[in-house]
Amino acid sequence: MESFLEILKLDFPPCEFIERCINPEITPSVQNELEEYISLLKYKKHDRPVIFIGMDTSGLASGAAKVRHEIEKELNSLGVDAEIVNTGGIGYGAIEPVVDIKLPGSDRIIYGEITVNDVKELIKTTTVDKQIFTKKVFATYGATNKFVRNIDETEFFRHQLRVVLRNCGRIVPDSIDQYIASGGFLGLSKVLNEMSPENVIKEVLDSGLRGRGGGGFPTGKKWELTAKNPADKRYVICNADEGDPGAFMDRSILEGDPFQVIEGMVIAAYAIGASEGYIYCRAEYPLAIKKLENAILHSKEYGLLGKNILNSGFGFELKIKKGAGAFVCGEETALIASIEGRRGMPEPRPPYPSESGLFGKPTVINNVETFANVPMIIQKGSGWYSSIGTEKSKGTKVFALSGNVKNTGLVEVAMGVTLRDVVFKIGGGIPNGKKFKAVQIGGPSGGCLPEIVMDTPVDYESLKDVGAMMGSGGFVVMDEGTCMVDVAKFFLTFIQNESCGKCVPCREGTKRMLEIVERITQNYENNGNGHDAFQRFKGIIHLKRLAEVIKDTSLCGLGQSAPNPVLSGLKYFREEYEAHIYDRKCEAHVCKELLTYNIDNEICTGCGLCTRKCAVGAIVGEKKQAHYIVQSKCIKCGLCVETCRFNAITTN
Repeated sequence: MESFLEILKLDFPPCEFIERCINPEITPSVQNELEEYISLLKYKKHDRPVIFIGMDTSGLASGAAKVRHEIEKELNSLGVDAEIVNTGGIGYGAIEPVVDIKLPGSDRIIYGEITVNDVKELIKTTTVDKQIFTKKVFATYGATNKFVRNIDETEFFRHQLRVVLRNCGRIVPDSIDQYIASGGFLGLSKVLNEMSPENVIKEVLDSGLRGRGGGGFPTGKKWELTAKNPADKRYVICNADEGDPGAFMDRSILEGDPFQVIEGMVIAAYAIGASEGYIYCRAEYPLAIKKLENAILHSKEYGLLGKNILNSGFGFELKIKKGAGAFVCGEETALIASIEGRRGMPEPRPPYPSESGLFGKPTVINNVETFANVPMIIQKGSGWYSSIGTEKSKGTKVFALSGNVKNTGLVEVAMGVTLRDVVFKIGGGIPNGKKFKAVQIGGPSGGCLPEIVMDTPVDYESLKDVGAMMGSGGFVVMDEGTCMVDVAKFFLTFIQNESCGKCVPCREGTKRMLEIVERITQNYENNGNGHDAFQRFKGIIHLKRLAEVIKDTSLCGLGQSAPNPVLSGLKYFREEYEAHIYDRKCEAHVCKELLTYNIDNEICTGCGLCTRKCAVGAIVGEKKQAHYIVQSKCIKCGLCVETCRFNAITTN
């Protein structure tokens, strides 16, 4: 495809081109050419089949690259001239790999869970026979006679409000032309041509946008504080160091629509008077970094980064800093230290980065999702944005929906929808007929919430009131087969491994909490003096008291929120902790050391297979006679259960 400028045959530089594209006084001839090309970019007009493939990390992990290769082979074999387009992901992880096919003059039809074995029939049916491939077409509301021509028709999408994710899966993330055709950089042009820095800050303040990284501090207020601090230099930093287990919001945004993040950063830089910025992205996101590098390169070519942006006299340089994967570097002072080449460890505040940040200069730090909201706020106005959400939590929030739920993926909802709506309307409920147990929201520092609070609105204050937090957007659903003590152990293990070790409450306190929770899940009666040691910590009150001390005295947000999984567990699932401690039982049958394996004498045939498989000789019995398990020898490995062909071995 020729470049934007070549097709329009314009003889002025890219920056002037951008200005003229949005200028209402643009000549009719240029306007007609522009509209024609935008139609081509949006695939409204084309003379050959167009095949869209979601090629973000989630799609690639599901086999999208192999599917694309097979599609290319099949098109060549059939002699079909078609265009293959790599997009980002639409967010519906449960149906990846996703392939959309649009024939000339027809609708764009979505096909899900496409495998290499589907390709031959898919391509022949759609591009040769001009029919819908009904085996894998994405049906509306489960109806087999109605097919999706707009993803917003589906149950997964129709309850969402996609602002940040509006372009993901729809445009080519490497194409600045397609971003512009979708309205990209209109906000930046409006800012540079019509607004003062003070007006930009006021617009963001009036919108009610709050930081989407977890803290929820008003974004406009942060910008205002930074701009008011006198300095010869200021910085803008995008925090893309996404380290929460189960979180992939920032990665998906960067892989699906990187230009909107850059546009948001340039607008922020203009508002606070910054001339330089950094995107701090974890090195484990190679595809996101590649997309960012491409976006920065093309933005410079079009005069949207660098010196004299859009002939405004304002300049902004942007660099990528790769993080080594330390979770603590998501904390802003640790992130700043890492960019400066020091060890990433939090520092006491104040001073805040708005006063003394990167290299001692006033600095604005916002995360990927926060910056991605800014262009649309400027384009449509603060009134439009503030009309979405609740009184204190405006706009939308992106969540990574995962765990024991039917429809996993990336979702964006208006603030104020309930947790129940996210799990059961968008998520489709719990699979395999199991019962809902809890949702863990806010990453390793969040809380586990039960059924009784599922009508809680998704907003900063409401989630805090029930013992959780918005966090960056992890949303893990758990069914009845989940042990909440084991969940607490998992998150405490993560926190303990990721603690920088600088402050005693986090370094030592979380370690003590982890030891207590581990002991709760162990069979201490067979562990020598472990029983005596456990008695000192047996009361749940000790665990709760330790958690509260760590929360009150830790240096940074990591330690301050680390006890949340335990505190919410003790609040809502206390009976599980008591069952582990006093009854030595794990009702979910997850904590193996607390399980007792038994052989049902009426079912056991004495085949001896379990006896031969048992590595410690814990199963004894005569041939063709019912066997039994010597409990003192059993190591709870569960191999006997897997081996038995008659389901004669049970656990309790």
